[in-house]
Amino acid sequence: MARKVFFSFHYADIMNANIVRNSGQFKPTAETGFYDSSLWESAKTQGDSAIKRLIDSGLKNTSVTCFLIGEQTHNRKWCKYELKKSLEENKGIIGILLPNQEKHGPKWISNYGKVYKWNHIKFADWVEQAAQSANR
Repeated sequence: MARKVFFSFHYADIMNANIVRNSGQFKPTAETGFYDSSLWESAKTQGDSAIKRLIDSGLKNTSVTCFLIGEQTHNRKWCKYELKKSLEENKGIIGILLPNQEKHGPKWISNYGKVYKWNHIKFADWVEQAAQSANR
């Protein structure tokens, strides 16, 4: 079964996040809930409520939220919001340590889901396991 995944990450980690995004293992951007900087930039000029609406819209019809973990992801206001909303909506949660970022601990997310080192071959299985553990 194909799952729709929402990707959460700190924009400062975009280069490493793109390694994951461009691996060829995901559905098109519009279906995964991932938003590029142009959408974020537009929403940022409209304030926090616009960003929340953008995130809420991206989370719709997804079964798993995947946190792409870099050095400052745990400090990012919007990652915290995405985690809160995902838990409220009973989404499966997984964390992926971004390439070249493995030294940054995933403690903030490991209380809610499993954390893995990136492996494009295993990613679909991890998503399915997270969805099943959330009964999605």
